[in-house]
Amino acid sequence: MLNLAAITTQLQRLKVVPVIALDHAEDILPLADTLAQNGLSVAEITFRSPAAGEAIRLLRQQRPDFLIAAGTVLTADQVFHAKNAGADFVVTPGFNPKIVQLCQDLGLPITPGVNNPMAIEAALALGIDTVKFFPAEASGGVKMIHALLGPYAQLKMMPTGGIGLQNIQDYLAIPNVVACGGSWFVEKTLINAKNWSKINRLTQEVATLIK
Repeated sequence: MLNLAAITTQLQRLKVVPVIALDHAEDILPLADTLAQNGLSVAEITFRSPAAGEAIRLLRQQRPDFLIAAGTVLTADQVFHAKNAGADFVVTPGFNPKIVQLCQDLGLPITPGVNNPMAIEAALALGIDTVKFFPAEASGGVKMIHALLGPYAQLKMMPTGGIGLQNIQDYLAIPNVVACGGSWFVEKTLINAKNWSKINRLTQEVATLIK
């Protein structure tokens, strides 16, 4: 299993993490192939739908080279589900010390969500220095990240929320930002419509922009 340092290194190389919510687990495979064709062999599959666990399991089995995050993990049951399905790491929207501790006890890397000094210090106290900055734009965006990095220069961040083509380069220009999470190119409506051609076009735009 990858540790958090190895995951962070992969995120720095990939630069963008598709944040995926899908209704049908089997859709993850053609979606993954579309992403991989554009250099994004990574997926954050969120537990916003009951299909998440099965989608993670399918992706792990069928596309073993993918970096897989289980996203929007809120409960202990979801942690166990994510681990058993084969997720490489967990991403949470906020900082829940019980969920963080459970992941650490299971040896499952976690990138918890933070947007303030209190949550950052709680993460650092548990040995976590790679965090999700969420919701990025609503929490002050690039200016807030710069402000937080003043006292917390060791922190590595994955901003997510309100990020798109119009501002992703501003975030990635910050050395401490390892990658940005985004869903605009993998929207659920496009996945449900199996519109892989449009997803491919949107993903190409992302890949071109971050080169």
